Parts: sequence; structure tokens; C-alpha cells
Amino acid sequence: MSLLQIDLNADVGEGFATDADVLDIVTSANIACGYHAGDRDSMRAAWAASADRGVSVGAHPGLPDREGFGRRPMELSPSQVYDLIVIQIDALAALAAPGVMPLTHVKPHGELYWMAESDDDIAVAIVDAVRTRDPKLALVGLSGGRLVRIGQRLGLRTVREIFADRAYCGNGTLVARSQPDAVISDAQHAARRLVGWAVSGRMPTIEGGQVTLEAETICVHGDGPQAVAIARDVRSELEHAGIRIAAFDVE
Repeated sequence: MSLLQIDLNADVGEGFATDADVLDIVTSANIACGYHAGDRDSMRAAWAASADRGVSVGAHPGLPDREGFGRRPMELSPSQVYDLIVIQIDALAALAAPGVMPLTHVKPHGELYWMAESDDDIAVAIVDAVRTRDPKLALVGLSGGRLVRIGQRLGLRTVREIFADRAYCGNGTLVARSQPDAVISDAQHAARRLVGWAVSGRMPTIEGGQVTLEAETICVHGDGPQAVAIARDVRSELEHAGIRIAAFDVE
């Protein structure tokens, strides 16, 4: 593997004070659309801040669970998931101002992201919702995962994602947040892992082995205490290794 370019994405508009600093580092932003977090004012502010920095803007739809930050399981039908995605894309798109950066992608948040990885019908509903709203939008999903596979099959542009601050299992899924060492808080450790992956295409796993992953974007979560440090160190180390950091919609 010889990686030449990679995107860095972060979730913003979720009520954390680190947004501005994270947006100074990343190249794509996923804006919360008012269900798991955010409101019209935060969406508008996050879009404007992203546009000011030349950061690509995407919708970050989540479950209607503000108290649980969209990370708790919910029983929803595919049609309910479809409606959730459409409503939230529309809510964000309605705030677009003339001349600002256009909406480029959609990345489901939290439990909604993982529901798509365990249920074909949910994944299809998400893909159909994105295609309905704009077939030119890219869909961001787990590298090697169900959502990306179904999106590709149904003709949607997909972007494979890996995570800077999360530990991996041998099968390529993330270690559950409830498990020890699932979240990586050491910024230098996170950066070294990503450089190793960029060179070899292989990510260390919690079991002590490695798993092969391919990706066009790296997520650096914006809600942790080390969010800015991790984003900064990951970008710095990747650039030092000769890898260009640019949004995935920039060829």
C-alpha cells in the first residue's frame, strides 16, 4: 500500500467548544442535524465556520435521542429510518446560503451508523434516502462494512472510513465503547497507528494482530477531551510521512 492522499473528517455542531479548533485541522465536517444534537443556529454556524476554512460540509443525521446523544439502541423500521435521513438532510440543506460551500456527503451518527452495519434493510433505507435527496452526495461508512457495500451496489458514491481514536477488532469492526481500551486518548499513539496504517494498509487490533483496511477518510471525533490534540497530531504525522491531507471530493 502506498497512500498518497487522505481526508480527515470530524463531527461538529454537537455542542462542543472544540469545533473551531478541530475545523482548523480537518478537511471535511459532518454537521449534526438537530436530532441527536444541534439546532438551526448550530447548523448554520457550523456550516459558516466550515466554509470559512474551506472544509467540505456533510450532513450527520442521528437518532431522535438527544439525552443519549444518539448512541443508544432504538427499534425503528426501515421506513422510519428513511424518513429520519431525509428530514435531517433537508433541515441542513435548507440553511445553505448563496455562495457557500455546497453539501457534499452524508455520514450517519452513532447508533444509526451501527444499525446499518447489522441490518441490510436499514442500510438500504439510508442509501435510498440519500439518493432521493441528491444522488451526487457521497455516503460515508465503515471500511469493509455493509453500508458501503450496499451503497456501491445501488450506485451511490461511497467513502470508506477508518477511526483515529477507536480500537479495532480482528474482523475490522470497532471495539464496543463499553469495553476497556475501546477509545484511544493518547494523541501520539493515535497518530503513530495511522501512519503505520498509511504505510502498510494494516491496523493493529485489540487481539494483538492486524487487520487490512482501505479508506479515503479518517474520523477524528470532536467530542473527546483529546479531540484537538489527536486531530493535530494525526495530521502532522501523516503530512510528515508525505501524505497529502485533502477532502475526498478534491481530486
